[in-house]
Amino acid sequence: MRLWHLVSLTILTHTAFTGSRMLVSLYAIQLQASAFTVGALMTSYALLPMLFAVGAGRLIDRSGARWPLFGASASVALGALLPFFWPRLEMLYVAGTLIGAGFMLFHVAISQLVGAIGSAEERAANFSWLALGFSVSGSLGPLVTGFAIDAIGHVHTFALLFLFPLTPLLVLGRNRPALPQAVARSPDAGETRVMDLLRSPALRRVIIASGLLNMAWDIYIFVVPIYGSRIGLSASTIGVVMSSFAMATFAVRLLLPLLIRHVRPWQVISAALSISAAVYCLFPLFTSVPLLVALSCALGLGLGSSQPMVMALLYNTAPPGRQGETVGLRTTVMNASHTALPLAFGALGTALGMGPAFWAMAALLGAGAYFVNARRDLG
Repeated sequence: MRLWHLVSLTILTHTAFTGSRMLVSLYAIQLQASAFTVGALMTSYALLPMLFAVGAGRLIDRSGARWPLFGASASVALGALLPFFWPRLEMLYVAGTLIGAGFMLFHVAISQLVGAIGSAEERAANFSWLALGFSVSGSLGPLVTGFAIDAIGHVHTFALLFLFPLTPLLVLGRNRPALPQAVARSPDAGETRVMDLLRSPALRRVIIASGLLNMAWDIYIFVVPIYGSRIGLSASTIGVVMSSFAMATFAVRLLLPLLIRHVRPWQVISAALSISAAVYCLFPLFTSVPLLVALSCALGLGLGSSQPMVMALLYNTAPPGRQGETVGLRTTVMNASHTALPLAFGALGTALGMGPAFWAMAALLGAGAYFVNARRDLG
């Protein structure tokens, strides 16, 4: 498979993933769930990825990516379909668990494959194309979901999202595509331990910055449907606001192959953290849809530019033959915070309102920007 094949499969699977997160939140709200319950539902997406991402990465390093990609697509499809047949709040936890675990496996496998294409110098550009695919699906997911909810209702929208991962499922199940191969691990490399990866200062620094940026991304997906519902926005309007975020990530990633020649990765990451902190400070101060769209676009520009840089740095600093495991470690750290944060922010939103939830995230991002700027070895 070529790079564009991998990006196409990613767009289809990620559309179901992003759409389901918005759909699960809004359907739970329709079922009179509290902000804390919505946070618990979002946590269900992150629990299994937190526990098994490193193991999934090791499996992919050893056995290749084809069957993990097939199993991941099947899990996302099943998770999207179950609430259509059993539309109740309890089933949303099952759906979130299946979709979250499936997409974790898909993301680790596809990242390993894209990193295996080309040289180290080409890696940032390759990850930019993959990130561009994520932007397309990140826009399609909320947009399709919002309009589908208003047109056919929450339950039938689950059946619509089920259709998206079917193509990857059929392509990987019926064919045997030739996939890129990562650098193999040396047979005499000895026993591998996660702590060996964390002892690398360069790798540890990338993982910390990556965790903060992904927190900003996921908390946005969690809090905006709740905030939009509380200020009286319709599902389609919330979808438009969230799609503007994804469209901004798409726009900035179109320019990344040119930007990569003129800026250093850590400069981009520092700017992304600072922009995100400012947006989270301002977001709860406005209820105007155009202003919310503008803030979402600003957040999308910052976060969208940083992800390819993070992935390229991560892959380049990973030990040979442990690229999948390293991506899995990043996923574990990321989902550990995602498991706790929706519960914490849901409880905070229930007790004090959404303003403190936004501002707490702004404080974390501001601290991250200070941490990155305090390093003298920016590369």
